[in-house]
Amino acid sequence: MKKRSIPSSLALFAALAVTLLAVPAVAQQSAAPAVSSQSAPAAQTAPSVAQNATIEPARPLRLPATPHELSPWSMFLSADWVVKAVMIGLAFASVLTWTIFIAKSIELLVMRRRLDRDLAVANDARSLVEAQRGVSDNGVSAAFLNAALREARQSAGISSDQGVKERAASSFTEITRAEARRSRLGMGLLATIGSTSPFVGLFGTVWGIMNSFIGISKSQTTNLAVVAPGIAEALLATAIGLVAAIPAVIIYNHFSRQTKTYLEIVGRASGAAGRLLSRDLERAHGGAMSRAAE
Repeated sequence: MKKRSIPSSLALFAALAVTLLAVPAVAQQSAAPAVSSQSAPAAQTAPSVAQNATIEPARPLRLPATPHELSPWSMFLSADWVVKAVMIGLAFASVLTWTIFIAKSIELLVMRRRLDRDLAVANDARSLVEAQRGVSDNGVSAAFLNAALREARQSAGISSDQGVKERAASSFTEITRAEARRSRLGMGLLATIGSTSPFVGLFGTVWGIMNSFIGISKSQTTNLAVVAPGIAEALLATAIGLVAAIPAVIIYNHFSRQTKTYLEIVGRASGAAGRLLSRDLERAHGGAMSRAAE
């Protein structure tokens, strides 16, 4: 009995050992499919991610575009060279207009004050010599008085006073015309600027818009942000043309009225010199007649 029980216990122990060694192996075999089943989707998704990365590349970061500055100075700097030349010419014409306005205003004011004073002296004088002593040397009244005295001296011994007066009046007319030309100096330039500046500015506008359409055709876009700067630069030329033309026309009309008033005073000075000449002629003939009677 004892000899048979030993082998049976050894067999039981061996079976128990085999069972214990088989349990971890079975557990590893059962866990291996689960791990492989979980790793399979990950392996499948990896190529898709790589494929998507190759199909859709990363987009570059776009910064917001800075708006185009549309100040007059920036538009002038970015304009075409022809438009720049037009703008510079119109700006020079505007400066010339205001220079003429200041210089002409001072000139007419000085001439009118001197003529008013000389006319008052001529009206109070009793003879040409007395009036000549009181008037300004370089004024138009002095020119009238000198012409009258010269004609009286050159016509000495001529009995016809009417001929002396007619020749003196002809000299007065020439002096008046010369003074009219002198007083109108610069007004022709004002008229030219006032009449041509809008058309010069329009030429710059047409040239600038033509360049803008050429740029549109090259860029192949009609976006307002692309078209607006070029058109604004072109229209700036027309604006400068109007800025130069409008003051020139107004100043021209102002000086036309001032010159007309001044020439009326010149005509009065001519009449005063003619009256003094007539008075001296009658006085001279009266003295000659009195001496002849004696």
